[in-house]
Amino acid sequence: MNARTLLTMALAAAVAAGPAVTTALAAGEMFVPLLVYRTGPYAPNGIPLANGFNDYFNLINDRDGGVNGVRIAFEECETQYDTKQGVECYERLKGRSPVLVNPFSTGITYQLIPKAPGDKIVVHSSGYGMTASADGRWFPWVFNFPMTYWSQASAFVKYVAQQEGGTDKLKGKKIVHVYHNSPYGKEANPTLETLARDLGFELTLLAVDHPGQEQKATWLQVRRLNPAWIYVSGWGVMNQVAVKEAAAIGFPMDHVVGNWWTGTEADVVPAGEGAKGYKSMTFHAPGHGFKVHQDIFKHVYDKGKGAAKREDVGEVLYNRSIINAMLDTEAMRLAMTRFGNKPLTGEQLRWGMENLNVTEKRLEELGMKGMLRPLRMTCENHEGNGTAAVQQWDGKKWTIISDWIEPMRDVVRPKLEAAAVEEAKKLGYVMRDCAKEK
Repeated sequence: MNARTLLTMALAAAVAAGPAVTTALAAGEMFVPLLVYRTGPYAPNGIPLANGFNDYFNLINDRDGGVNGVRIAFEECETQYDTKQGVECYERLKGRSPVLVNPFSTGITYQLIPKAPGDKIVVHSSGYGMTASADGRWFPWVFNFPMTYWSQASAFVKYVAQQEGGTDKLKGKKIVHVYHNSPYGKEANPTLETLARDLGFELTLLAVDHPGQEQKATWLQVRRLNPAWIYVSGWGVMNQVAVKEAAAIGFPMDHVVGNWWTGTEADVVPAGEGAKGYKSMTFHAPGHGFKVHQDIFKHVYDKGKGAAKREDVGEVLYNRSIINAMLDTEAMRLAMTRFGNKPLTGEQLRWGMENLNVTEKRLEELGMKGMLRPLRMTCENHEGNGTAAVQQWDGKKWTIISDWIEPMRDVVRPKLEAAAVEEAKKLGYVMRDCAKEK
């Protein structure tokens, strides 16, 4: 039995053992479709994401009786991280009047953005998607919080500058961006190119084609270039291969930094000892040592409703999806303060998303104090005030090793606003006046 057969069997078992899904919308419920990928080449990343959503929504339903008494109904639809299948899932499930959708794919997000205003369904691309859509004046239905790819890329450069002894020390340094050859992987390139021109470092862009299993030629180029730092924007099997190849050429792993989709347990465990020292960006803490995890164990796993293996609770992508689900439910909770404790419409939830203010006190009440930073939205800024950090793999676990890093907002925001105008023109959008909506 070969490795491919074993992998196929393992993924099939994971799907078979996956959680039961809600299939009928009862009175007094809100519907949230889950576009998941428990199968295919990106399943190692898709499975913990899907599990986190299941567990958090079940926590809200079983512990709290829903959001202010309104239960969340959800149904999974398998996309295999394929844009066409993702759009088909959306079209099939939108008849159940969802209040929002989390595409969990930049490619799918791009396709859903034009549909959102007509369908009146919020698109929450949390930490991914089209960066330009974070300008809420042009894209009122799309939310990128807690941070966009452009802000993340600027935080990466800021971190590198700190490690090198100052921004002026970047001049002449070589930085390579190894990226997934897709809309997702390309998102950081404009910011990196701008900062390369402004700060004087030499940037080389190296694309890796889907699914990313063949990277020998890419890393031979890296070895010839001998850069000071490598930034990786990968996904799925590409990440595992990239970490292995970096180790194989003897590159200092503490100078290889993935973006926050390239810094999970699935990315480093297969590389064994070679992955030690590898870093990635993040916008939240790893691990299961937070009160929210205790609540999930008590109210979900102890009742036999857990979606994951108990020991997998707290993995990077699991935490990311429970944070995503928390932000969605907090927006629902806020919207109800204005529209009443009843199932919301997409338009009502959009108001909640746009006025969301998750304070330090609220994070403590949610059991997430220290897990992420406070976050606030505005009409103009659908990215919010998010910050990034750097985590490092020690061979057994991820640990935050940096302070929270403010992105270079003075660089990113003007570029973002200009891009928003261009993208909105393609869709025939008109800029709204946020001052009139206060």
